[in-house]
Amino acid sequence: MQFGFGLGPDVSWMRQELTNVGVEELKTPEEVDRAMQEYSKGTMLMAINSVCGCAAGNARPGLSIALEKSGVKPDYLVTVFAGQDREATARAREYFSEYPPSSPAFAFFVNGEVKAMIPRHRIEGRTREEVAQDLLMVFDAFIKQEED
Repeated sequence: MQFGFGLGPDVSWMRQELTNVGVEELKTPEEVDRAMQEYSKGTMLMAINSVCGCAAGNARPGLSIALEKSGVKPDYLVTVFAGQDREATARAREYFSEYPPSSPAFAFFVNGEVKAMIPRHRIEGRTREEVAQDLLMVFDAFIKQEED
């Protein structure tokens, strides 16, 4: 881990693990609200990123594996970073307030309504491949196959 002058650990690589696979970062409450409005039609996966190595270390790669393996993908992929972009994360959690705060986690929306949640306890202690399997199951359950 790299430490800056009074800035804490460098988490840019944790952000890049998601942005490199096409996940849009939402860093402010306004960005969260915009995404929730603009992406309210169709499917959206929101990854709640975290510095927690024991769980987030498999959550981010698990998402990458799921996106690589899946024949169907969410229309939109977004992320907030718990503990880093606190206000954005708090706003995001308002959209699925029926679930207790959890990070890392994944919230899956269909037409603006949360349909599935993969909380930290479902990620922690599991391999990236197992996390990917959970995400693939959600994709298969809620994303309509394109008809040829």
